[in-house]
Amino acid sequence: MLQEMTTLTHLECSLCGAKHEAGRAWNLCSCGGPLLVRYDLDAARRSWSREWLAGAPASMWRYAPVLPVSNPASMVTLGEGWTPMVRARRYEAALGAESVWIKDEGMNRTASFKARGLSCCISMCRELGVDRVAIGSAGNAAGAAAAYAAAAGMEAHIFMPRDVPQANYVECQSYGARVTLVDGLISDCGRLVAEGAARGEWFEINTLKEPYRIEGKKTMGYEVAEQLQWKLPDAIFYPTGGGVGLIGMWKAFDEMEALGWIGPERPKMIVVQAAGCAPVVKAFEEGKERAEFWQNANTISAGLRVPKPLGDFLILSAVRASGGTCIAVEDREALEAGARVARLEGIFASPEGAACFAALEKLMRSGFLRPSDRIVIFNTGSGLKYLEAYSILFPRPDSSEADKLGGLITPR
Repeated sequence: MLQEMTTLTHLECSLCGAKHEAGRAWNLCSCGGPLLVRYDLDAARRSWSREWLAGAPASMWRYAPVLPVSNPASMVTLGEGWTPMVRARRYEAALGAESVWIKDEGMNRTASFKARGLSCCISMCRELGVDRVAIGSAGNAAGAAAAYAAAAGMEAHIFMPRDVPQANYVECQSYGARVTLVDGLISDCGRLVAEGAARGEWFEINTLKEPYRIEGKKTMGYEVAEQLQWKLPDAIFYPTGGGVGLIGMWKAFDEMEALGWIGPERPKMIVVQAAGCAPVVKAFEEGKERAEFWQNANTISAGLRVPKPLGDFLILSAVRASGGTCIAVEDREALEAGARVARLEGIFASPEGAACFAALEKLMRSGFLRPSDRIVIFNTGSGLKYLEAYSILFPRPDSSEADKLGGLITPR
């Protein structure tokens, strides 16, 4: 049972600081800034405690007082969150590190971390009376949006690049979503969603275009703290396309400090991007506060093919405040690192998560991180959704079988 629901008070613009009332469906602030949810953390501190969590639901909704849903009947949940934190002992030994943990988000419903944000978002859409939603996605957010909209009995319109992984396309169709494949990138998909929203065809739930996906994603930060006995790690590696999870975790750390659950120490936040699409890395290296649009974005890591994240300024601010860094990884480096971790730990990471292992290896060699540092790697999805990508490393010897991904068996 949930102890209580939300302590939400209002929404606040991340750019201009303007306050917006709760209780209605918002997209961006009038200045164009993403909106952040604010809570009465003093009230939450008086009525809620770390000790209570011992008997809380084994899902992200264990943190209900700092999530925005006010009515339990509005919750659209498939058991998302409270994913395993796995000690990577054999990988540690191979790397020469002392403490590496894998937060395996591939264990979520829809097999990626996107389940968290879309559970919270669709729950709030239900609470606020929204019955049609639309999203532009590189794949996993689309699958999660389709799944949670189906669970809510809500109409979902999905826009994805035409070369999206087959698993994402099939799952969206299976959930009954209305799917449009777009000749372009996620930015082109997002534009079509925004145009339809302006015509009143649906409510837009693109990344950071509404305030509630970040709230579901921030629960990753709460879980890292709780699963590590309320002592944050020295570094967190996060594969960054839109970067909502990193922004959310940084927000969660501030909330937990206000609740008295952790101190002021923060982990180094390490952004990992693909070499073929690294707008945040470039902005970081050039000392800029905003990223430039990355031309000709190209990577097998579908979730990292985001030419310009809307929340770039929030990502860069968190990285710099934490003493972290931003690093780009080649596609093959990522896949090879993912295969190494699979052999050593039995965890099959998405290419996005695999890129973090390659990045860790680089930063250990460079001396940016010490062997004694306690490190958390976010694997944001299951490698099973990216068989086309991994087939680069493991082509089948019989070429007639090469396109039979996903277990398709036909007569011989």
